[in-house]
Amino acid sequence: MPLTIIIGAQWGDEGKGHITDRLAQGAAVVARYSGGDNAGHTVTIGREIFKLHLIPSGIIHPGVLCLIGNGAVVNPAVLLREMDALAARGVDVGPARLKLSGGAHLITPGHIAMDRAHERERGRGAIGTTLRGIGPAYTDKARRVGLRAELLADPAALAAALAEHVAIKNDVLVKVYGEEPLDAAAIAADFAAHAARLAPHLTDGPLLLDEALRRGQTVLAEGAQGTLLDIDHGTYPFVTSSSPTAGGAMTGLGAVSYTHLTLPTSALV
Repeated sequence: MPLTIIIGAQWGDEGKGHITDRLAQGAAVVARYSGGDNAGHTVTIGREIFKLHLIPSGIIHPGVLCLIGNGAVVNPAVLLREMDALAARGVDVGPARLKLSGGAHLITPGHIAMDRAHERERGRGAIGTTLRGIGPAYTDKARRVGLRAELLADPAALAAALAEHVAIKNDVLVKVYGEEPLDAAAIAADFAAHAARLAPHLTDGPLLLDEALRRGQTVLAEGAQGTLLDIDHGTYPFVTSSSPTAGGAMTGLGAVSYTHLTLPTSALV
C-alpha cells in the first residue's frame, strides 16, 4: 500500500514508535507530519535504545528516507543535538537520508520565553505545557508571522526575520510580563550556525512525497501524540497545538491524499 498512517487513539504513548519501527523496514519514506520536540518515540533494537523527538523513527533503518514535514514545528538546536547523538552511534543522518520540509516552522528562544510567561500568568490554571515553545510557534504560524524552515537557506532573510521576531517578542516580554529581554545578537549568531548545518537538509516536502507515491513507493506517515490531544477533536483545552489524527497527515505532509490511502490497512494503535 503506498500510504500508511500511524496514529495514536488515546493521548499518546500507545507504542507508535514500535509500530513505526516495524513498518519502516518495508517503507521507502517515513515522514513526520505534526508536533514538535514535546513528543517523540523510543525505539528498541536488540539492546540498543534510541530516544527520538523530531527525527522519524525510520532513521534507524539504512536505506529509508526520513522527512520532517511541513506540519511539524522544529527547534533547530534540538534537531541538531538529536542528529549529533544519532551520528555518534553510527546512524546516517546526512542530507541524503534526513530531509526537512521548507514549509515546517521554526521554534525560537522567543517562543520558549513566551511559553513560560504564558504558563506563569495562568497560575493554578496552567495548561501544563512542556515549555518548549510548541504552542507559541503554532500561534505565530496561524497569525502568519511565523518563521519557516526555508529561511535557513537564505542567511540575509533569516537574519532580518529573526531581528523583527525577537524585537516583537521582547516588547511583549518586557512590557506585558515584566521579563528580561532576549539577547537578539546571541540568537542571531546561534541561528546562523544552525542554518549552515541544516540548509543542506531542506527540501520541497510535498514534491518529494508526490514523486515517491507516483513511483509506487511506500510512504509511512508517522504521527506524534494521540487523537485525544488533537486541537479540534481532543480533550480541549488540554490538547496539543496541531492535528495528530489521520487528517493531520493530509495537511501536515502536503502532496498526500485519500486517493493513496486504503483506510482498513491504516495502522491504528
